[in-house]
Amino acid sequence: MGGTMKKQLLLTLLLLLATAAGGWLVARAADAPAKPLRVLLIAGGCCHDYATQTQLLKAGLESRLNAVVDVDFNPDKSTKATFERYAKDDWAEGYDVVLHDECSADVTDPAYVKRILDAHRGGVPAVNLHCAMHCYRWGDFREPVKPGADNAGWYEMLGLQSTGHGPQSPIDVSYVDGENPIVKGFAGWTTINEELYNNVQILTARALAKGKQFQKPKGKKGQPADPDAKGEEVETVVVWTNEYGPTKTRIFSTTLGHNNETVGDDRYLDLVARGLLWATGHLEANGSAADGYGK
Repeated sequence: MGGTMKKQLLLTLLLLLATAAGGWLVARAADAPAKPLRVLLIAGGCCHDYATQTQLLKAGLESRLNAVVDVDFNPDKSTKATFERYAKDDWAEGYDVVLHDECSADVTDPAYVKRILDAHRGGVPAVNLHCAMHCYRWGDFREPVKPGADNAGWYEMLGLQSTGHGPQSPIDVSYVDGENPIVKGFAGWTTINEELYNNVQILTARALAKGKQFQKPKGKKGQPADPDAKGEEVETVVVWTNEYGPTKTRIFSTTLGHNNETVGDDRYLDLVARGLLWATGHLEANGSAADGYGK
């Protein structure tokens, strides 16, 4: 066998070995498990049992998803609860999604709020729960804010402006976009006593569910309500999505979740889990988790 032929055979053998090795490496990469989603849950402030609810959310999400939930909890029960991490520009670095569950209605430092929003405007997805809708507000915030106004930033991230709520009583939840993978296959349900948040205006939000609650008129300040008042049925959007900023960052929000029993309800946790998967781009069209991200 000539030297030229030997070289050709050797080259062919090396090529076959390289191809086989490459195929093996690709197969091993395909078989490698997906890395868990890194979830940052920020909670604390007024009016809620966050010490319990953070644990309900962490356990509920980690049991449903391939995810690790880190909790940043501030036990401050005032409306001025702040978080040290928000003092840094890179406060969300390393996380795939931030779950806002704080209740900081009277935190009004524009620079502080801008740092929070800049992370989301730059592409970090968010999931917002309940009182997160009533945070970081100033000026005449009870009136419809104007897009681009100094006090509109937080509402623009949410995609919807809410400023208050009705009494604690059951809410009938109905899904209005049944083909959306976040709520596909979900049946309507009635909560325990919960707070129905108002809708001052819908900015860029896409409604997924509405809540209906019977509300009796409140009495004048210092006076009891009229027991003969008929009251009325009030309906607002309670679950929605938004795309925020130039990167069209995915934002999922629900105003439900005041009481522990609701936060621990499987229907609630299933909803939040799907919203989180959608926000991070790991939700299939049929409502199931993408390969490697469900349990």
